[in-house]
Amino acid sequence: MVGAVEGPPAQRSLSGQEADRPLCPQTTDVDQQHDLAALLTRGHVVALTGAGISTESGIPDYRGPSGAAQRRHAPMTYQTFTRDPVARRRYWARSHVGWALIGRAAPNEGHRALAQLEQGGLVAGVVTQNVDGLHEAAGSQRVVDLHGRLDRVRCLSCDRVVPRADVRRRLDDANRGWSASITAVNPDGDVDLPDDELDGFTVVDCEVCGGLLKPDVVYFGENVPPSRVAAANDLVDSARSLLVLGTSLHVFSGRRHVVRAAKAGVPVVVVNQGPTRADDLATIRLDAPLGPTLSELASHALATT
Repeated sequence: MVGAVEGPPAQRSLSGQEADRPLCPQTTDVDQQHDLAALLTRGHVVALTGAGISTESGIPDYRGPSGAAQRRHAPMTYQTFTRDPVARRRYWARSHVGWALIGRAAPNEGHRALAQLEQGGLVAGVVTQNVDGLHEAAGSQRVVDLHGRLDRVRCLSCDRVVPRADVRRRLDDANRGWSASITAVNPDGDVDLPDDELDGFTVVDCEVCGGLLKPDVVYFGENVPPSRVAAANDLVDSARSLLVLGTSLHVFSGRRHVVRAAKAGVPVVVVNQGPTRADDLATIRLDAPLGPTLSELASHALATT
């Protein structure tokens, strides 16, 4: 994990009519929103998003009040998936049922607000830790899917990538007559099912080489591909401000980009319900629901540019 950064980044004042008003994390929520709106109007904003931006689309988060961590849900690790056939079969059963729900999720007003800000020339791009594809579905064009996408499946042997819909059809054909009862939906695209309903599920392999198929997402214990890290770094390095949305940043792969921005003196704005591991680096910190907050900010920023 990244070591502690010595103190928060230096406060940076705004240009134009805001030039004499420095950003300060001890101001009121109204002042914070005013300062955030001013930052947005300066443009070159990069957003780093987490599961909290998708909760309003019906996808649970990990560490929120009703998140998977509260239920002690243990996400799949790469090592378990590749080494344990029973665990792999059970994961695919849970994931197959879960995809029917996650795959139907639609963008909410937070996703749409970011897409509108990008179309308006104020947001330069989005780095997301989410695997649901909702930023692209909302219309965002420059998106780095740091942890991959659930709507793709990759062969671990030949590296062939196929649409999730193709694998879903094959799993449906291989498991006619199998059914299970959902007890909970998890943010990583699977669901909780009773143990006695997991046995008997049939897993399919790569049609080309017979290798193991895995959703094209980064599991715990797996590294983010270097090309994605580089793409995220490029976006962060180009930013005038970094907008951190809906993430507690407990995972290093996301937090390192916040540390990178803070070390470069880029203002870091955190909007999240609950504490985050970037609060000490934040120039502005708002505890607020993302959908209505981003929608209101986008309307204001786009109207004043």
